[in-house]
Amino acid sequence: MKRILTVLFLGVLMAALDIAILGPVIPAIREAYDLGERGVSWVFTIWVLANLVGVPVMSKLADSFGRKRIYLMDIGLFGLGAGMVALSWSFPVLLVGRAIQGLAVSGLFPVAGAFVGDSFPPERRGRAFGVLGSVFGVAFIIGPIAAGMLLLVGWRWVYAVFVPVSLLIAWFGMRNLPKTGMRPDRKTFDAAGLVTLALALVSLAAGISLEVPLLIAMALAFLLLFVFAERRGERLGHDVILRLGLLKNRQVSIACIQAVGAGISEAAFIYFPTLAVLAFGVTKSAASFMLLPLMLAVALGSPLAGRLLDVWGSRRVVIACNAVLAGGMFSVSFAPDHAVWFYGGSVMIGLGLAGLMGSALSYILIHEARKAERAVSQGLITLFISVGQLLTGTAVGAIAASTSDPVLGYTTAFAGIGALTLFMAGIGLLLKNAPAERAGLHRYSND
Repeated sequence: MKRILTVLFLGVLMAALDIAILGPVIPAIREAYDLGERGVSWVFTIWVLANLVGVPVMSKLADSFGRKRIYLMDIGLFGLGAGMVALSWSFPVLLVGRAIQGLAVSGLFPVAGAFVGDSFPPERRGRAFGVLGSVFGVAFIIGPIAAGMLLLVGWRWVYAVFVPVSLLIAWFGMRNLPKTGMRPDRKTFDAAGLVTLALALVSLAAGISLEVPLLIAMALAFLLLFVFAERRGERLGHDVILRLGLLKNRQVSIACIQAVGAGISEAAFIYFPTLAVLAFGVTKSAASFMLLPLMLAVALGSPLAGRLLDVWGSRRVVIACNAVLAGGMFSVSFAPDHAVWFYGGSVMIGLGLAGLMGSALSYILIHEARKAERAVSQGLITLFISVGQLLTGTAVGAIAASTSDPVLGYTTAFAGIGALTLFMAGIGLLLKNAPAERAGLHRYSND
């Protein structure tokens, strides 16, 4: 099991590094292709759109055609996309490479979570999820440093190194990941569900990012069509993208709500360097290093939260992590120009996010979903976290811009997120207690 977890950790770490190195590389890409702010933003936007659309696709493919096959395919796709970026002779080619990378990453996270459900006994799954959850803290510590060193040679090398790394991980995965075949009961693929869900996600992402209400309304319309398509597909016996009965499960619905809240909180710390520049008067470079305590808390807190899950169960971990996260948000908003409050709050935010995003929510879904839909269930968490991230990007910026004092604007936004997180802690009370959760752990282990 250690080798399996190592393969999964390396694949997810590679995907997380792709996010962590983007900030340092953006200025070099802007200069290389003579881009403006709006143009260079597509380097990230195209990745997000491909990632959103890819999550349900890759998750469903993994459940239908085998986890190992799709996981290794995504590793290969990631290397291909990175190679295209490194060799790009024009900006459109670079965007195609970034889209391929986003599509590949969309499968790595949920499929890794499904592997945990398949390969680890229930009493050890929390620890495994905790190890996987630590990758973001590790990535954001080593990613910018590695990118800075490679930028001395040239920005293309930042992406070129992913090519041999992906090949090594794929080779290691072929040797150590357990074989998983295609489902013997495969049915007609749910094309209508896939298309309507993809259109809903793209419309939602574009509508929130561009602040276009019509696109958000279109997203809701496509979502209704998706529900209709899934109900019709279930009646016809198709292999639907998402079994709607899964969302009727109280544990699952609460976990999805928690994922939105976690996504909101995670996206908020993107604004921490900006707040540090305004509140402490430091340079942008120095402000980025002020995030290190938060990232260390994520890296160290995720394994700890995973172990607590195996002992406490998800209810107590979710409530505790939300409470710690809320305390961190209030701390930063209370005295943003005081180092003790700022760093103390940052560590609390890191610990809270480590438990929620690193292990607890994935832990809930892996135990409530059927074995044949574990990848899809993990994809649900990714999708709802992404929705929360999109909402934060618009809301925090709008609140900060609405006041004459930007520091006051940011601290008001963080205080609001703290209040929302306390509300999420209250919702966590509706989750099963540890004895009830453990009683159902083996329910879908062999179906």
